[in-house]
Amino acid sequence: MKMGYAFLILFMFICSQAFCGAVFLSPEQAGRVGLKVWKNECGGTVEGLVSWNDGEDFASLGIGHFIWYPEGMRGPFEESFPRLVALAVSSGMELPQVLKEHKHCPWRDRTTFQKASSSVQMWQLRSFLKETFPLQTTFLISRMEAALPKMQEGLGDGECGRLVSRFRGLAATAHGAYAMIDYVNFKGEGVSEKERYGGEGWGLKQVLLGMQEEIFHKDQCLAFSESAKRVLTRRVKNSPPERKESRWLQGWLNRCDTYRD
Repeated sequence: MKMGYAFLILFMFICSQAFCGAVFLSPEQAGRVGLKVWKNECGGTVEGLVSWNDGEDFASLGIGHFIWYPEGMRGPFEESFPRLVALAVSSGMELPQVLKEHKHCPWRDRTTFQKASSSVQMWQLRSFLKETFPLQTTFLISRMEAALPKMQEGLGDGECGRLVSRFRGLAATAHGAYAMIDYVNFKGEGVSEKERYGGEGWGLKQVLLGMQEEIFHKDQCLAFSESAKRVLTRRVKNSPPERKESRWLQGWLNRCDTYRD
């Protein structure tokens, strides 16, 4: 798969989104969004494209640290890496041998993963993920777009109207689109009943609905950033003590600061 063809796929995707009127990003803007997400998740390094975070039950792959569970393992968080692989296949890309042979993550836990850090399989994954940066950016944008109808389900007319208005307002600017693209990849849509602590979610839906109206009318990105901080702080407060999520909170809040325009 040549990079030029990958950029063509990305350009075609962006044009289709512009046509539907939901979001428009030029190829250059989309590339910058992808780089920001890569920096947020992986420090912008190739090494960080394949990782397994301490305290988690899954590998995190690609610029968006897409979740990949070992066989038989299912946690509360949505698995996204297999969908990226499916998109690569449908786009005509040649998969590396490790992805041809393994539908599920081939390492059963973080210790096994770390021992394989210099293996041929790891090298194949890093190479594939580096070369498919444009496709991963496409994947990130498409997830944000697909989130809107999911988030509207079950809402009353008033809440639904506020959510759509805020989504559209943010999507109309490159930085606002980045904020939502990064957050929905970072913490999900907020629609899964499994992704709740104390009955409260922490996804894009909760952030949009939690935005303060008076701030939103003055500075949409600031309102989004502040709402995201409140939602994530609430998540940590509600989280099971054994997960020790407070260790991640400051990094999460720093990430939310990048959403300010």
